[in-house]
Amino acid sequence: MMQALRNLPPPVTADRLADELAVSPRTIYRDIDALRALGAVIDGEAGFGFTLIEDATLPPMGFHEEELEALVVGLKEVMAVGDPALVQAAESALSKLRARLPKAQAHRLRHAVLSAYRHDRPPKPGIDARVLRQAAWDERSVSFDYSDVHGAATRRMVDPLSITFMQASHCLLAFCHLRQDFRVFRLDRMSNLDVSTQSFRPRRVPMLRQFQEQLKAAEPERQSAIPREDT
Repeated sequence: MMQALRNLPPPVTADRLADELAVSPRTIYRDIDALRALGAVIDGEAGFGFTLIEDATLPPMGFHEEELEALVVGLKEVMAVGDPALVQAAESALSKLRARLPKAQAHRLRHAVLSAYRHDRPPKPGIDARVLRQAAWDERSVSFDYSDVHGAATRRMVDPLSITFMQASHCLLAFCHLRQDFRVFRLDRMSNLDVSTQSFRPRRVPMLRQFQEQLKAAEPERQSAIPREDT
């Protein structure tokens, strides 16, 4: 059951789990209750599907060798391109991994074959990226001063959807209230960020999906469409 919840795209309905495990939906509901009693945090209910939030049965640090290499590459990439808060978080995460892994795996982590390095770091964000990330998670509209590629300055209010590293800079994918459309903003050209009390919950995920679909439809000849910066 736990492995099915890990592997299947959430939320997973009881009928889908029942088909996967060759049991009845009634058994699924009973087992969900049992797993919750054992400490697993499983969100959802009958009719809506279930999502595994916190896995109490997964061994604390059970990684295969290539999983360790992937972790190193990912964390090193964050150190190379992330904003200051994320760089610090990646360094802390790597040290925690080294401290908790078995000795042989900690050695492999420390001397990983794969790594990531960039000669040119992206420009520093003009705002606190942590505040912007939290606003996106909380689904609260934000406002900021923005200077576009031509130097024109405007004050924008947007619904923040995602922060993405594109080519050489960090960009905010958002719905702009001024343009009444989806737009992209470079973080290094943003300043004076304010988080409003205006909520757009629970629309962040569907809005982001819609934006991504529009990008793909607008540029079908490109394998990965990169939206243009707002002007």
